[in-house]
Amino acid sequence: MNDIARDVDVVVIGAGQAGLSTAYHLTRAGVDHVVLDHAPRPGGAWQFRWPSLTYGRVHGMHALPGMELTGADPLRPSSEVVGEYFAAYEDHFGLRVRRPVDVSAVRDAGDGRLRVETSAGTWSARALVNATGTWDRPFWPRYPGQETFRGRQLHTANYPGPQEFAGARVIVVGGGTSAVQHLLEMSEVAERTVWVTRRPPVFRDGGFGEAEGRAAVALVDERVRRGLPPQSVVSVTGLPLNDAVRAGLASGVLDRRALFDRITPDGAVWADGGRVGADVILWATGFRAAVEHLAPLHLREPGGGIRVEGTRAVRDERIHLVGYGPSASTIGANRAGGAAVRELRRLLNRAAAATTAL
Repeated sequence: MNDIARDVDVVVIGAGQAGLSTAYHLTRAGVDHVVLDHAPRPGGAWQFRWPSLTYGRVHGMHALPGMELTGADPLRPSSEVVGEYFAAYEDHFGLRVRRPVDVSAVRDAGDGRLRVETSAGTWSARALVNATGTWDRPFWPRYPGQETFRGRQLHTANYPGPQEFAGARVIVVGGGTSAVQHLLEMSEVAERTVWVTRRPPVFRDGGFGEAEGRAAVALVDERVRRGLPPQSVVSVTGLPLNDAVRAGLASGVLDRRALFDRITPDGAVWADGGRVGADVILWATGFRAAVEHLAPLHLREPGGGIRVEGTRAVRDERIHLVGYGPSASTIGANRAGGAAVRELRRLLNRAAAATTAL
């Protein structure tokens, strides 16, 4: 790319919960920055959620710093509620979000700065906050015979809502909250649903307070500190045992089966000879961190993940990751945004002092 790079102190990639929280704290601190977001409109990953996920069914949505989300209709789609809230938040605090902008690569410019290459040109930055989340990297596992299946295969990222599966035989693969939500609502219109998970699901009965939250985050944080790919916080908290889940267990909708041995053209087969016919396989198998654009910086550890201390990448102090690993929750993203900016201010002050001394 031969274009002239635009200089800023900090580039923030992503305008979801983590990115907007970071931009809020950067703005308050008076740090020159720009937010680059590849989505077509405000709302982060929320804008792509299925219409039947109403705001009242959202699991753990926390307000952004400095502005509460109030008066939301619990029956409205969460994509609309959160999208409107994020748009109002950007406008209220005058956050500088450029969209749609796709970031293709972040490189070391060789002069102490970073070169951020995008579909809208190039930025030169002293530091970068990666807040890209996971929605753009749905995880599709591979199983024998998968390519022979004559029905429809889709991922949670493409789930359109239950009505499209009326009268269908559906296998749902995955042990998380999304899988449970899909099963509960599809079972009302589908001919049959079958739930398949790699491990037996763990249901959490009772409250989930601050102590439990800290313990769950600590488990994820430990992996990140070792340079392993992060697990989501939700994956270590268990499935909440609410009234809808209790009803699903009682009716047999949430009667889980072990993972199949292989996929056939018309369904799946288990090692014991059991068979299930299916028109649809829905992979509710989670997501991976969207960090491919950071590859030129060689941040990954041998274990496959990026080792992070707090929010700072251990291999390059100019790079901070928010909404990654232990901060991959709405409340965690809020806190991580503030923590990243505190460290970035120290980094920028040191750089300024070194320049003055020359």
